[in-house]
Amino acid sequence: MATKLKITQTRSRIGQKPRHRATLDTLGLRKINDITIRERTDVLEGQLRLVNHLVRIEEAKEA
Repeated sequence: MATKLKITQTRSRIGQKPRHRATLDTLGLRKINDITIRERTDVLEGQLRLVNHLVRIEEAKEA
């Protein structure tokens, strides 16, 4: 079974580079405390590495 990650935006996008803002848009994060759940993939890992100072990453609990 694929691992799912819970991604929460913890810091503002204001003042960030356009590339970082675009990555947050791609992840579906628009405001502080927005949450998205995604499957762990290599592409996602690269995106999270780029914006790791703006988000909190946890493993999602299985429902």
